[in-house]
Amino acid sequence: MKNNLPSQKLLFCLLFLLSSTAFAQQKKPNILFILTDDQRWDALGYAGNDIIQTPEMDKLAEQGIYFENAFVTTPICAASRASILTGLYERTHGYTFGQDQLLETYAAESYPLQLKKAGYHTGFFGKFGIKYPELSALFDEVDSYDRDVSYPDRRGYFYKTIDGDSVHLTEYTSYQAQEFIKNAPTDHPFSLSLSFSAPHAHDPAKDQFFWTDAVDDLYQDVKIPGPILGQKKYFDAQPEYVKTSESRTRWFWRYDTPEHYQQSMKGYYRMISEVDMQIGKIRALLEEKGIADNTVIIFMGDNGYFYGERQLAGKWLMYDNSLRVPMIIYDPRNPGHRDISDFALNIDIAPTILEFAGVSAPDLWQGESLAGYVKGENPAIARKEFVAEHLWKVKIIPASEGFRTEDWKYFRYQEDLAHEELYYLKKDPLEKKNLAYKKKYQDILSEMRDRFEKKAAELVGDKVD
Repeated sequence: MKNNLPSQKLLFCLLFLLSSTAFAQQKKPNILFILTDDQRWDALGYAGNDIIQTPEMDKLAEQGIYFENAFVTTPICAASRASILTGLYERTHGYTFGQDQLLETYAAESYPLQLKKAGYHTGFFGKFGIKYPELSALFDEVDSYDRDVSYPDRRGYFYKTIDGDSVHLTEYTSYQAQEFIKNAPTDHPFSLSLSFSAPHAHDPAKDQFFWTDAVDDLYQDVKIPGPILGQKKYFDAQPEYVKTSESRTRWFWRYDTPEHYQQSMKGYYRMISEVDMQIGKIRALLEEKGIADNTVIIFMGDNGYFYGERQLAGKWLMYDNSLRVPMIIYDPRNPGHRDISDFALNIDIAPTILEFAGVSAPDLWQGESLAGYVKGENPAIARKEFVAEHLWKVKIIPASEGFRTEDWKYFRYQEDLAHEELYYLKKDPLEKKNLAYKKKYQDILSEMRDRFEKKAAELVGDKVD
């Protein structure tokens, strides 16, 4: 018997270490990141919108950390999603529409790979929006899809099936999320990234927005107020290349008459409400599985959206309509609600996810982790400014760039540097009065221009060959 004791002790120690490792992995939080497409900051009940019905999103905001001043650094899906994935500005990672693919240098440092290295079981379902041929290497489980633009009608949103029945993409993405959660390994924490295509308009279709019968009755008897700054004088103030851009073209698709406006806005709201319903189903499953108390939920939109302001549509431009998004963090391990006025950016998502996972962010990342807000800290309080940019070189959308502080906004168009816009946001939050050509503001204009150019040069200097 004495001869067996050392081996028995060794076996006991090994078993103890293995069980301790498994326990540690289980104690790490699961992380659920939810991204919507084209949902701007005020398309949310909690943000003060008393028409839209988003009880599940509102509940997340009420239970967690709500960022009143959340922005994307590039207001278009491809570049914004690349910034979310890599923690970098567009000017650094260099990816947007028209690019071959996201550079391997940046993909190799992306948050899902960092999580995989840390022992997380990772998943992605929905619209990835970034060209990257090795997508299956980023996630353990992945299915990338978006609207099918070959269909110029509702089929663009209804081509996926569950048990042989055609379903809306919102329901399909939720179904995949629920299957992932049901079957996730229990000896590892999971990180699940969900990217809903809704409420993005189906561009090829005459009717732009599509939803299911589940939300068909919503907003039937409501008249949605028309857009602020919808008067023609705000359109007339735009440079000619904006007046003839895709922003104007899509205004005719969605908002050119009062009836068309009501139809589009109600469709847009219904699609958001449908995402909201699916979030409720996913949270109910987390409760059923007994893991809700250890699952961090992060929610945001990928860019803002015009509702016909300035008689324009889409996003892309440097106005806050395009840049400002909803963002919420809910950590059930640190309950307590806060409304945060500090700037929060899309480039903050990756470092935030990693901090929740107990993983250090790569040195090249430019975002700040927001995870500390759930503990009463204010990690981004020192951020007083950020660059905004849309660098895609395409004829139908003028490339633009700018600089935003708490009080001021400066921007210009890359092919027309002589045209500049300057707004004193403290007194003019709707960006009505362009002060760039007022004599008394020339010093501020020059300062903002210089600050932008200095920061832009730094971002270019951060590029990795």
